[in-house]
Amino acid sequence: MNKIIRTTTALTTLGLVAAMMAGCASAAADEKPAADATSAAPSVSEIRLGYFANVTHAPALVGLEEGLFADALGDDVKITTQVFNAGPAAIEALSAGAIDATYIGPNPSINTFIQSGGASARIVAGAAIGGAALVVRDGIDSPEDLKGTTLASPQLGNTQDVALRKWLADEGYETDTAGGGDVHVTPTENAQTLTLFQQGQLDGAWLPEPWVSRLIVDAGAHVLQDEADLWDDGAFPTTVLLVRKEFLDEHPDVVAELLKGHEAAVQWIADNPDEAPGVINGAIEKETGKPLDDAVIERALEHVTFSVDPVADTFETLVQNGIDAGTQKKGSIDGLFDLRLLNEQLKAEGEDTVSAAGLGED
Repeated sequence: MNKIIRTTTALTTLGLVAAMMAGCASAAADEKPAADATSAAPSVSEIRLGYFANVTHAPALVGLEEGLFADALGDDVKITTQVFNAGPAAIEALSAGAIDATYIGPNPSINTFIQSGGASARIVAGAAIGGAALVVRDGIDSPEDLKGTTLASPQLGNTQDVALRKWLADEGYETDTAGGGDVHVTPTENAQTLTLFQQGQLDGAWLPEPWVSRLIVDAGAHVLQDEADLWDDGAFPTTVLLVRKEFLDEHPDVVAELLKGHEAAVQWIADNPDEAPGVINGAIEKETGKPLDDAVIERALEHVTFSVDPVADTFETLVQNGIDAGTQKKGSIDGLFDLRLLNEQLKAEGEDTVSAAGLGED
């Protein structure tokens, strides 16, 4: 079985802001289709995978804990990992060539694609749907109560940060990326958000699971806006699997094996509802040093659906949300998805294929 090596990455806020607000590439690189997974490809002995210690990244946690990635990759390819707090930091690592693939939110995936002129990365599968909300302190019972408050998001330009800023704009509030405006949005590491909320220094936060449930169970917060209520049928992508384009082009066979492990992890969660909370919680404890309370993990899992479908038909809306939030440049996302390897796998298993919604290959 493969050796799994974990490391943890932290990046400075200054570097993240610079990366997020960098200009778009002047022109897209010439596209070449990803090689067929069965064709000859340069050998590679390692794939470097990023993920977060979040419930919304449960396929990564389960795939590692249950050895599903190792089984799919075989003895010749080692998987090494890095743990991130939010998407922009993972994108910096991906762009620098420090990792080859990462579980990540849709908005950072969109940002890197647009900023690189389509040359940086491709979404090869979905991972999680739902599991994000705005939670607030007692005394805030409606959007009208938010003027002058301070709210946190995981990181500037990450998926929840964009959702929060767009929602506030729709409610008539002005915000800016420096923390000014009618409501002060302060990008804050998730664990620190919990501490600051408990200390009364934050009025609320828009977060992914398990942090929504942690603020509710551990700190007495309540939900002001469930993001699911803002989308048709409550379906919005929280996590996708993103692969560096160069790696996908050169090693489609390895990406196909990674996808087999990923699909196996999604299926394992569905097939083992009694065991899944313990496995996911155990993985979170390894990365954070402390397990979640049973009430937290149970509530969190009730609000997330795990699926290989990236819900691609929501991405044009997500692009506009990022533009409206002031965290993203305008640009095309045609070509963002390459679902061919996933769909070949699904067809071979007799399963329904998933759609790129006209935004790439499927």
